[in-house]
Amino acid sequence: MKRRVWLTLGAVVLGGGGVTYAVASPSSDSGATGRAKRPVKVYALALKGTAADRQDLARTDTSQFSMLGVSWAGATTRLHGTAQVRTRSTATGEWSAWRDLELNVDPLEKPGRRVRGASEPLWVGSSNGVQVQVVRKNGSTTALPKGLEVNLVDPGVVTDAEAEAPGSEPAAFVAEGSPDATSSSTPADPASPGDGTAVTPTDGQTATSPAPTDTTTSTAAPTDSSSVSASASASPSASPSPTGPTAPPSTRPQPPIVDRAGWGADESISPQAPEYNADVKAVFVHHTDGANDYSCTDSPSIVRSIYAYHVQVEGWKDIGYNFLVDKCGTIFEGRKGGVDLPVLGAHTYGWNRESAGIAVLGDYTTTSASNAALASIARLAAWKLGQYGADPAGTTQLTAGATQKNYFSTGFTAGSAYTFQRISGHRDGYNTQCPGNTLYPQLPTIRAWAAGPVQGLKITSLGGATASGSTYYTKGAITAHWTATTPGSLIKSFQLLVDGKTVATASGTATSVGATLPLGSHTIAVRAVHQSGKTATSSALTVVAETTAPTFTTTPRLSLRSGTVNTSAVPVTLGWKATDDKALQSVKLLSPTTATFSPTTTSSSRTATSGTATTWSMRAYDYAGNYRTSSPAYTPAILQESSATKTGSWTTRSSTSYLGGKSYSSGSKGAGLTWTFTGRSAAWVVSRASTSGQAYVYVDGTKAATVDLKSATTLYRQAIWTKSWSSSAKHTIKVVVVGTSGRPTVTTDGLVYIK
Repeated sequence: MKRRVWLTLGAVVLGGGGVTYAVASPSSDSGATGRAKRPVKVYALALKGTAADRQDLARTDTSQFSMLGVSWAGATTRLHGTAQVRTRSTATGEWSAWRDLELNVDPLEKPGRRVRGASEPLWVGSSNGVQVQVVRKNGSTTALPKGLEVNLVDPGVVTDAEAEAPGSEPAAFVAEGSPDATSSSTPADPASPGDGTAVTPTDGQTATSPAPTDTTTSTAAPTDSSSVSASASASPSASPSPTGPTAPPSTRPQPPIVDRAGWGADESISPQAPEYNADVKAVFVHHTDGANDYSCTDSPSIVRSIYAYHVQVEGWKDIGYNFLVDKCGTIFEGRKGGVDLPVLGAHTYGWNRESAGIAVLGDYTTTSASNAALASIARLAAWKLGQYGADPAGTTQLTAGATQKNYFSTGFTAGSAYTFQRISGHRDGYNTQCPGNTLYPQLPTIRAWAAGPVQGLKITSLGGATASGSTYYTKGAITAHWTATTPGSLIKSFQLLVDGKTVATASGTATSVGATLPLGSHTIAVRAVHQSGKTATSSALTVVAETTAPTFTTTPRLSLRSGTVNTSAVPVTLGWKATDDKALQSVKLLSPTTATFSPTTTSSSRTATSGTATTWSMRAYDYAGNYRTSSPAYTPAILQESSATKTGSWTTRSSTSYLGGKSYSSGSKGAGLTWTFTGRSAAWVVSRASTSGQAYVYVDGTKAATVDLKSATTLYRQAIWTKSWSSSAKHTIKVVVVGTSGRPTVTTDGLVYIK
């Protein structure tokens, strides 16, 4: 941004002609309540060398500074080459790498007398040493400009909070008579101090040069907390003239803005009255260049430094930008005249008469601007354009104030009208990379956020409800959670819609809201109301509210299964069947152990403690959260072989491998064992081997099965045959030895049943 308005620089030369600098002490005119801890200082060091090819400043100790730039005699003179700087950190004592200064600044239309050309200022953080090299461009026949010097800006300490910040104490100035320190022979002022000479600034304003600042003055400073408190008031920092414009209302709310007193502007160095445009048709977005790793507590210092550089180095009547935004999203008032008025700025060459300029602190050539910064630009642009009924996403016709080409080689002729986006980048109007190759592609996002409707709105979850397929189920109380890509600061409100009607409202920064649904099927959606009044609605969800609990159509029950039997545990199958009138979600086993089953599962292999009555508690859940519990109790019992009624010849065998340590064995055809019990399931327990034979099993006097006990490996305590009934009743189980040829032996451990 370079649209120049020139002002006299108050200059003081240190003893021995060492350093030329000006002190910008915050004045009582700012209306601040605090006292200055250290004034803003601007001073210069002359470069040395062959003017035609190269000029340098060797590593030089300096006073503390945080911003710098290079300037030269002749505002219309261009520097064809490179200007690089290195600085020494006051915190670490280390020298930085070489950094380029931006030299492609906007040209001057009608510069005043004795004004200087200059690079863009570069924020480097608290430093106390500098090295500079300026080199003519290879192949250029144009010599380097005369009067080259590096201009250093110390933002000072304006508030108590800043005074307590690290590195706030000043370092020593360059020693008097130092060989590396020279005075500036051409101060950057357009007229002699205090002569009242009228000069013609680059943007067509008429400026009168003020008297130089008194370097010994120390007056009341504005209060500026480290958290950068922002005032949302629209009070102008300088009242417009009686014939000036009035502030029109806006269709959008005004964002919080830190006024000039809030960031510590010294109004005494820019006493000229502001000039006003007829309206604001467009907003141009800029970046200020410099480091991006600044702390947001440094933002007031950065703004003060830019202000001092524009006024006291470049000779403008005031800071050029109408507004500045830091990476944390804090908005600062720039050029005075009233944030709600169409103040004529100096930011975009040829286009200042119908626009406002917003600059983001930092360099966005390779780094994207933060969402916080983008949101603040969008809010600010929407409010400012809204004062004149302009759509931030629309276009407008601007009349060129200069004949030139922009960054994209589009030609403009002074006096002709051209189409611009309402929110444009500096490069759209002038041949510059500003606002950077990464911030410029973010302008469509800024336009969309500023204009509305809300972007990227979607429901992310529905608390109190569970989805089955594309349908959600709830008992009634739900909480809708959502996200949107448009920042909440640009959203007026959110509305929860049930069947298309608003049932709950939340603020623009909210991300959830609750409601209770009546029984039945409903559609749920969220509507976002942008600060423009435009609305966006999320995709709808189908939600069923119901309170009917599931049912167990088959009560949980145990039945014996095949497997190894121990005296303490027997293998069983737990079976059940549950249903729901809407959608069964799961069935859980609560005791004697825990497990969760899918809605289609109806059985599970478990083990049960023998000889002990155990409650098997199960709970069926539906997707709405309704549930029903069933808790029957069962007792597995072991009937040893000795409790059976014997027929034929049986031999007792003893071994720890047998159930209970003993078993019966018989190879006699027709030998039998009979057990009688009352229960709902039974299992015959045997030992198996390669020589084991066959047996008949009779249930309640009827032959039920022929069981072959033969096994390739020897197995003990095996439940080999099972039988279950729908209810508990008295039953008789009889096993009879078949007398299989070559392997007649049957060895039995007993019978297990469930009662």
